[in-house]
Amino acid sequence: MIVIDNILVSDDIVEAAFVCNLSKCKGGCCEDGDAGAPLSDKELDEVNKSYEVVQSLMTKEGIKEVEKNGLYRYDREFGWVTPTVNDKICAYGNKDKLGVIKCVFEEAYNKGQITWKKPISCHLYPIKPSVSKYSNNIMLNYEPREDMCSPACSLGKELQVPVYKFLKEPIVRAYGQDFYEALDNIAKDFYSIGKDPQNNK
Repeated sequence: MIVIDNILVSDDIVEAAFVCNLSKCKGGCCEDGDAGAPLSDKELDEVNKSYEVVQSLMTKEGIKEVEKNGLYRYDREFGWVTPTVNDKICAYGNKDKLGVIKCVFEEAYNKGQITWKKPISCHLYPIKPSVSKYSNNIMLNYEPREDMCSPACSLGKELQVPVYKFLKEPIVRAYGQDFYEALDNIAKDFYSIGKDPQNNK
């Protein structure tokens, strides 16, 4: 376990290798889960502000779900989450011609139409943050889906890219540049004693 201020980082985040392989997984994490994407209270405002723009990029089913049940809903286990269509695909997900699920928020962001990229919970995946029940510590765990994410794990090993480096942008977005640099320095020291992110030994 790596400790940086009040953030506890699983060793797997610097030991394991990971690079998303969308051609293989098809963005399946956008439709495989117990609920929609978790949203922070601040992100509820972002959804409210962005919906009018992203609506034109959504599927008819996604729009119908939002109109019926709202822009987001409250889940007893996960808190505020995005709505889902038939308890599967996120209402804000849209499959392209190759069957890859794309986030409409990210599409609008890439076009310069909105300034919010997408829920940080999606951006950080397969890092999953949680707050300790016994303190204010934030815990960052590495939780890829065993079958769905196996192509990403294989590609990460092939390219020798550890999880935290692949997810530099969302880590900086969530916890700041100073945190990332501290994690990077610790990881470099960690590898210098014989750890290899390619084979996890």
